[in-house]
Amino acid sequence: MKHKYLKVFRCIYVCSFVIIAILCLAGTGYATNGYFAHGYSAKNKALAGAGTALPLDSLAASTNPAGMVFIGNRVDLGLSFFNPNREYTIEGNPSPAPAFGLTPGTVESDSKWFIVPSLGANRMMNDNYSLGISIFGNGGMNTDYDTATFHGSSPTGVDLMQLFVVPTYARKLTPKHAIGISPIFAYQRFAADGLEAFTAFSNKPSELTNNGHDNSYGYGGRIGYLGEILPGVFLGASYQTRIYMSELDKYAGLFAEDGDFDIPQNWSAGLAYNATKDLTFALDVQKIYYSDIASVGNPLMNNLLTSALGADNGAGFGWEDMTVYKAGLQWQSSDDWTWRAGYSYGEQPIRDSEVLFNIVAPGVIEQHVTAGVTKTIGGNQEVTFAAVRGLSNDVSGPNPLDPAQTIELKMDQWEFTLGYAWKF
Repeated sequence: MKHKYLKVFRCIYVCSFVIIAILCLAGTGYATNGYFAHGYSAKNKALAGAGTALPLDSLAASTNPAGMVFIGNRVDLGLSFFNPNREYTIEGNPSPAPAFGLTPGTVESDSKWFIVPSLGANRMMNDNYSLGISIFGNGGMNTDYDTATFHGSSPTGVDLMQLFVVPTYARKLTPKHAIGISPIFAYQRFAADGLEAFTAFSNKPSELTNNGHDNSYGYGGRIGYLGEILPGVFLGASYQTRIYMSELDKYAGLFAEDGDFDIPQNWSAGLAYNATKDLTFALDVQKIYYSDIASVGNPLMNNLLTSALGADNGAGFGWEDMTVYKAGLQWQSSDDWTWRAGYSYGEQPIRDSEVLFNIVAPGVIEQHVTAGVTKTIGGNQEVTFAAVRGLSNDVSGPNPLDPAQTIELKMDQWEFTLGYAWKF
């Protein structure tokens, strides 16, 4: 038995290094709920991200670590093919200098497809507690405009990747109630190009743009609860702390607080209801506190007028906090087939007064429609497919440095995920 588990965990370690390598090489392209993914495993994605009270696999810790003690012994692998289509449109002729006018027209981002892997594993140490690990990514401020958008160098855009390694300890308090805790170790990779026009606004112009990729590392944690509060009715709740990241030194003249780019705190709460033994409904609410992070939440114009880019109160992207509502349906039509569908809505975080800076980070999606299916093979293996449509959305507002112009940001998305699970 020990030899069997040794092989399992050796496989997990190898897969972990492969996942980390792929993420580092390919980057992530999520830009769904701001720059958070709407879900992290194939099953979770098919439910539009609902799952705080409905753990289904060993990526459950990404939403609620308490769920890991209810999923048994398993390894899960996922591979997503993500297609965000982003563009901006400038209307109105530019005003004479010193106005900061942009070239009229519509420009699409050249970065179209991203490959995003994920990995999870869980082992029941006895009937009452489990140890697991989940590895997944965030991203979303990934743009590549083949033009000198701000009259700087070409191309213009940014590239953000975030990787999370999340070990989890979960314990049953009673047979139907559990808590879980997950330390979070994070890695971040960022680059920006084509922002030379903002040099005069920066306190460190040489650390503003075109410096290649920079890396940062950090830590945080998540705690969660899951329990059956009434027959067939489950309540889940979890809270993730702010993840404190080391500074992006190459971009200390871009991000507020000398290159600080922490990951915001967030919480989620959810209900799951087993209407029948084959039919389950799930409902989640998630809150993401983007405004707590100065480099993300600080408004552009007010801060440009009072403090330089890179300063403690330097300008940011002006993102507001985001509340996301998620609903999912799961139907097991037979022993071998399980079907899922979902819908989520969250008001996008970009105000119409903040469209200028957000040309490079147009995270404006509000609605997701999802579907998926799992096929059980041989009793201890599963293959899952999920499809996600991020419905087209746009936000428009004036160019704050040239009121004669209007800027529109627009995005729609497709995502297809394949998942494989081995239960042991």
